[in-house]
Amino acid sequence: MPTPQDAPGVGRSPARGSGLFRTKSVEQSILDTDDPDSRLRKDLTAWDLTVFGVAVVVGAGIFTLTARTAGNVAGPSVSLAFVFAAIACGLTAVCYAEFASTVPVAGSAYTYSYATFGELVAWIIGWDLILEFALAASVVAKGWSQYLGTVFGFESATVQLGSITFDWGAVLLLAVLGVLLAVGTKVSSRVSAVAVAIKLAVIALVLVLGITYFKASNLSPYIPPSQPAEESASGLHQTLFQFITGAGDTNFGWYGLLAAASIVFFAFIGFDVVATAAEETKNPQKAVPRGILGSLLIVTVLYVAVTLVLTGMVPYTDLAGENATLATAFQIHGVDWAKNVISIGALAGLTTVVMVLFLGQTRVLFAMSRDGLLPRALAHTGKRGTPVRLTAIVGVICCVLAGFVDFGTLEEMVNIGTLFAFVLVSIGVIILRRTRPDLPRGFRVPFVPLIPILAVAACLWLMVNLSVETWMRFVIWMAIGFAVYFAYGRRHSVLGKKAASDD
Repeated sequence: MPTPQDAPGVGRSPARGSGLFRTKSVEQSILDTDDPDSRLRKDLTAWDLTVFGVAVVVGAGIFTLTARTAGNVAGPSVSLAFVFAAIACGLTAVCYAEFASTVPVAGSAYTYSYATFGELVAWIIGWDLILEFALAASVVAKGWSQYLGTVFGFESATVQLGSITFDWGAVLLLAVLGVLLAVGTKVSSRVSAVAVAIKLAVIALVLVLGITYFKASNLSPYIPPSQPAEESASGLHQTLFQFITGAGDTNFGWYGLLAAASIVFFAFIGFDVVATAAEETKNPQKAVPRGILGSLLIVTVLYVAVTLVLTGMVPYTDLAGENATLATAFQIHGVDWAKNVISIGALAGLTTVVMVLFLGQTRVLFAMSRDGLLPRALAHTGKRGTPVRLTAIVGVICCVLAGFVDFGTLEEMVNIGTLFAFVLVSIGVIILRRTRPDLPRGFRVPFVPLIPILAVAACLWLMVNLSVETWMRFVIWMAIGFAVYFAYGRRHSVLGKKAASDD
């Protein structure tokens, strides 16, 4: 791994530009990782990162989203929708891979934006990632709590405290994972590997058993004829695209296939969390790209295999409705016990999702704190090389959210936040190629600027297919972020103080 001293341009100033758009040099970002008070231990390998990637991407969605999308939107062509979504996701993944191999520092899109767009944009993307990871971890923890009752045979993992419903199952999960992450990232990786093994074993069982009921005739017609949607959203609940164009909803056909690709794209979200662990990786230039792209390839194969077996087991029309799951196809064939096995797989899957999202949240906050945009004391690392203070704070906040808040449509905020980060990272690759062509890159995106431009186009298309309500909430959250930056971050910025002292 090149050291900061070996890297080209080491004599550069730590900052370029001025004011709100001063950028932090890649060399300075790498030098900051050697600060004894905020140094993360380098324990992870490419295999660990691949496990993290599979852990966070393959959750309960593989058991639920596949069936509902097939029955209500795309029919058997849902398998092709997953391929389209994987290609769109892969366009962004290679951009993350180049950045992670060039700037192997905690913070992911936040750190990359600081090196390309400047401090204000970096803050906004960091603020956006706080929303993405905290909401996602809390929402998925609540989903884990629901499966907990199914697996262990009790009605609910909640208790009523007066007029408030307390989800003790979600809080229990977050508390245990918080302790594991504080103990060490390597320990967390080992626990995650066990849970991933359980999850993959369940998926393998589903595939082997499902093939015995497979009929090729169920895959015909592969792309069913289009038909109007039974219910069409209106007002703030309709998509931004519908609001602007007035277009109506249709299911199945080619439009249904593309709509399904937009839906299942979100099943891939999470691979970007792998990049947040770059600073804790032994050979990040090679390991992080392998972890990102390897995990994406594995989950794509799993998703396509499951959807092909599922839609070959029963006619897609038998999967219509909001309650259809993978277990529905087995129940139709009288295999009722499969529901319990799938619930175990979902429980293991969601455990790993929450763990990696929790990890990603702490690492983004760690990077922002080290740069002074949040209190620097939060970037302190303990004897085990983990940000224990931040882990505890994030754990408490997520426990409150998961324990007491009913999220409802707030879940879509995770999607828009993620896509916004994807857009900036993709554009950032083009910018850094022009401004710093001298930087050593362990991985390079092919066909620049074509690939990043296609990635941006795909993400923007998905963003306009989110509801108007989600867009309004996103704008409000960003406005709050601007207020926090000007009230605190701008005045305490380490980079800003260095620039002022140089002047």
